[in-house]
Amino acid sequence: MQSVASRTIQRTTLLAEIRLRLKRDPIVTILGPRQCGKTTVARRIAKESHAHFFDLEDPADRRALEEPKTVLAPLSGLVVIDEAQLRPDLFPVLRVLADRRPNPSRFLLTGSASPDLVRGASESLAGRVGFIDMGGFNLGEVGNRSMRRLWARGGFPRSFLAPSDAESRRWRDGFIQTFLERDLRQYGVEVPPIMLSRLWQMLAHYHGQIWNASEIGRSLGEAHTTVKRHLDILTGALVVRQLQPWFQNLGKRLVKSPKVFVRDSGLLHALLGLADTRAVEGHPKLGASWEGFAIEEILRITGDRAAWFWGTQGLSELDLLVRWQSKLLGFEMKYGDAPAMTKSLHVAMQDLKLDQAYIVYPGTKTYPVAENVTVIPLPDLRQRLREH
Repeated sequence: MQSVASRTIQRTTLLAEIRLRLKRDPIVTILGPRQCGKTTVARRIAKESHAHFFDLEDPADRRALEEPKTVLAPLSGLVVIDEAQLRPDLFPVLRVLADRRPNPSRFLLTGSASPDLVRGASESLAGRVGFIDMGGFNLGEVGNRSMRRLWARGGFPRSFLAPSDAESRRWRDGFIQTFLERDLRQYGVEVPPIMLSRLWQMLAHYHGQIWNASEIGRSLGEAHTTVKRHLDILTGALVVRQLQPWFQNLGKRLVKSPKVFVRDSGLLHALLGLADTRAVEGHPKLGASWEGFAIEEILRITGDRAAWFWGTQGLSELDLLVRWQSKLLGFEMKYGDAPAMTKSLHVAMQDLKLDQAYIVYPGTKTYPVAENVTVIPLPDLRQRLREH
């Protein structure tokens, strides 16, 4: 891995996963938000594979694929189609090409996880496509010494690698504006940008809290059904996460609404008007910001298809619950120097029959606080999860 100063971050694990998937699946789709580095990764794979590359944001490439089957059918080897959500009509053609026997080609697609992309690919390419979720840089890629920088600036490459905090903040402000005013319209979203902007700003202040559509709708002067639809748009574009509740019947009244997070910590801080690490550490959302950052780092390893939070009407809560390697693991995120066992975690251990629980904090020491409960720094937790 190169140092941050070299302005080059090697995404070795991600590249290895893509290569592995391409050996197994005739079509592989990389899903991630705009500007997270999908094109850079796709070009790296294309270069080493001598692939045919089509960038659907390039007018020439879009024209070249006006008759997609005529163009794609004769190609052999790897074919890369960047920003595939701009041409959902390609999916039925790719299904036909993927079913050829023998199949002379494989396809690598990238897309910004618009609802059209996910739905179109899922319906047309069922059983033929493997999905890889991709975000910005993660802690394993930038190195443990850069954790606070990653937390403050977020993982979008141009934000993280900016020469100053001020330039990083300017880039994120520009990203938010462009995303709302241009990118979402490319996905077919016709909601006025000002409406989504107001909701996104409000979600930053609700970051880490239980979703309450009626309350937020009243604050915005909109129907609860409208704000839910707009939340789903931001979730589908992978800039917001809805962490679903654990629904097992335990004889208790459980929370049944999701918790909402701004997925990239740098975007969260920009939406909150926080310029740098010092501003983050002095803000009331400090704990919630750390919680969201740590959750995203964990889910980059475990995946989010078996991930929940747990909460009861009696106010017991567990920040994150995942099923990983046949075990049920619980996580509490604490921003402090020496976290201790909590009553909520004790209740969660008993009620959920957790195999192991972790209290994740930004410190440096690992130590037990109860049977099968360990306080652990985030970098050490990532290493422990990868080793299992």
